[in-house]
Amino acid sequence: MNWVKHLRKILYITGLLLLTGCFHYGFTGTSIPPDVHSIYIPFFSDKSSSGLGNLGNILNAALVNRFVNQSRLHLSNSETDADIVLDGVITSYNNGPFSIGGNQKANLNRVSISVQASFKYKKDQKDLWQKTFTGFDDYDPNKDPIQGEKNAAQNAMDQIARKMFDESVGKW
Repeated sequence: MNWVKHLRKILYITGLLLLTGCFHYGFTGTSIPPDVHSIYIPFFSDKSSSGLGNLGNILNAALVNRFVNQSRLHLSNSETDADIVLDGVITSYNNGPFSIGGNQKANLNRVSISVQASFKYKKDQKDLWQKTFTGFDDYDPNKDPIQGEKNAAQNAMDQIARKMFDESVGKW
């Protein structure tokens, strides 16, 4: 019965800390310094020769969705007004067979995309990181191959945006 008293004390103290604001935990796992309020995400140019004209738009939309909807950051319209800058370029795009069936026909194609990006904290005027992120997704080329490729590219970009978000705000 002694452990019940200890458990009650721990729960009581935890409750007090939560109510007084002395303890803060964000369920998104973000860790953003208190002086950082805005992010600038310029258009990511596409140097991949993918043939899909909207890869930059897809990535930018996925990044804005992550940073604005899953953190307390707001989107800045210019680099000079932003506290942090996330910039980069789409460097490669590959769409090819991933799984071959018995009839020597592709059962699955895989879309793989790579993005070179940097994350700069304007206060320190230095890159917190500069790295390459990759994402991929598979689709059945025998069922609506054009839409399948577009959906796979969207899913790959969503993976890349998630990885960039996690790298940016999860480990500050």
